[in-house]
Amino acid sequence: MININGQLLENEQAHLTVTNRGFAYGDSVFETIRVINGKIVFWEDHYFRLMASMRIMRMEIPSNFSPEFLEQEILKIVERNQLSDKTARVKLSVYRNEGGFYTPETREVGYVIAATPMKTPFYVLSEDFYEIELFKDHYVTSGLLSTIKSNNRAINVLGSIYAKENDYQNCLLINEKKNVVEALNGNLFLIKGQSIKTPPLAEGALNGIIRKQVLEILKKSEDYKIEEDSISPFELQKADELFITNVAVGIQPVHKYRKKEFQVKVAKEIIGKLNAKARLA
Repeated sequence: MININGQLLENEQAHLTVTNRGFAYGDSVFETIRVINGKIVFWEDHYFRLMASMRIMRMEIPSNFSPEFLEQEILKIVERNQLSDKTARVKLSVYRNEGGFYTPETREVGYVIAATPMKTPFYVLSEDFYEIELFKDHYVTSGLLSTIKSNNRAINVLGSIYAKENDYQNCLLINEKKNVVEALNGNLFLIKGQSIKTPPLAEGALNGIIRKQVLEILKKSEDYKIEEDSISPFELQKADELFITNVAVGIQPVHKYRKKEFQVKVAKEIIGKLNAKARLA
């Protein structure tokens, strides 16, 4: 079932019109959320990022869009899909209401919430071989719009097609300055010796939920120097370790980039701590 503006509808009855602005213009933002046994993981971070995204997109935030209201709307669809005692992947989308062309007639919004099952309740490091490459056909533009999760994901779609055509598991995106920004589906961390770097939001990196959690974990460690700094493509082959973070998988180790193969050390050290944060969130 799907939750559309508070109405729970069977999948075949849940329809948006062809003039929906999220479809017509990408005038929509979304959150991908993990729910474990009826508990929303890192809900506060998701909620505040959603509110920030709506403000950046100049959407009018409804007065009833409190954390409590949206939490109940999410849990309502999780329960109706019989996922309350399981692990669910929830997508909460907020779109501007219909009307107008590029210039909208209203700033009021609607929402859609869908829930699907996930296999594992907590994060597990995959041992499957994972090779990446740079996607250089198009660039991420550094700036505020690139930090939010909107329906404008053309570069991610094209990069994913490129990865599939060339048997890569993922690709890294670069910005107009030719710096590495992120992966197709998450944030990037680079380890060299005792130094750990991740691209800053100012470079166009997504303001990732797991990125934030991993940074908090790493900053408490005295073993590493943490930097939010630009990463050039030349640094990738000099790194000891690379990993990608997102809400769906948590931490994804990278095993190979071009001729360089990487160790999996820091990812193993922090995966348990990430799960502990998820349990307490």
